[in-house]
Amino acid sequence: MTPSRGLTGVLLMSFGTPSSPDEVPEYLARVLGGRPMPPEVVAEMQRRYLLIGGSPLTRLTREQAAALEARLNAHGDGAYRVEVGMRHAQPWIADALAGLAADGAEQVVALVMSPQYSDVIMGGYLRALEEARQTLPRPVPTRVAGSWHTLPAFVDALAQRVREALDGLPASDRDSIPLLLTAHSLPKTVADREPSYMDQLRETARLVAEAVGIPDERWRFAYQSAGHAPQEWLRPDLTELFPELWQAGHSSVLVAPVQFLADHLELLYDIDIAAREQADGAGLRLYRAGALNTMPQFIRALADVVQREEKRMSPTAVAS
Repeated sequence: MTPSRGLTGVLLMSFGTPSSPDEVPEYLARVLGGRPMPPEVVAEMQRRYLLIGGSPLTRLTREQAAALEARLNAHGDGAYRVEVGMRHAQPWIADALAGLAADGAEQVVALVMSPQYSDVIMGGYLRALEEARQTLPRPVPTRVAGSWHTLPAFVDALAQRVREALDGLPASDRDSIPLLLTAHSLPKTVADREPSYMDQLRETARLVAEAVGIPDERWRFAYQSAGHAPQEWLRPDLTELFPELWQAGHSSVLVAPVQFLADHLELLYDIDIAAREQADGAGLRLYRAGALNTMPQFIRALADVVQREEKRMSPTAVAS
């Protein structure tokens, strides 16, 4: 069937990850805007990457892109090409956008791989995308997707992962285990400027708990993966809740991130290794809901976002 319109490019933008421990110093310096990290922080991050065998984030994002392209071309009303661009590591956002333009994309929908959205917090992606647009040999209308943290297909995907985790628990835990729904911590100074972003995180958590049927007294929202900068970070950290849960008579806890969309350092180390060790020390068994990765329901959610943004496209440049 002949497409009813020209090629639509889709750009999945994520944080990026070093491809080897040797790249960690340069990667961390890019995250800090060119300032080198203290040697002890670099060494600790290298240790973490070695423990998990390297982050699969780039590979998984590419797999998500391939699955999304297949779904859009099977169910959409046109032709689609999906590329991956990273903010702090290869493949770069600029190269991905240039590739879409070279392939003949007439318009581009760009998604930051975070369902909760803030112009301030996602500002680095917007700047990288705008700089990339300025280097294109021809204008390509580009739209950045806004928040999709309440999108039914996305909430359903997270809820399904929680149900799968619950189904795998011992029967004695299934109906009583406390659920911690987590998001990446932020410096309090940043969060104070973006209260609507924090509201989005909590709203996603609430919707997931409701979809699974977890009563209010059995779930909490918490933060994880606070940075190394010497400033106040959002609390409670999920590990701070472990002693309280043990004192309340619980012997296990289920953790389900509501912001991360693929397995990477924040899940494979921060939860599966560091948080699990702290849970063990508090007398708790820690379980984690699986990451979304290329789960079909999640890929459907990404397709829903792309098609939503296509309908909102205008002939102007970047909008959000």
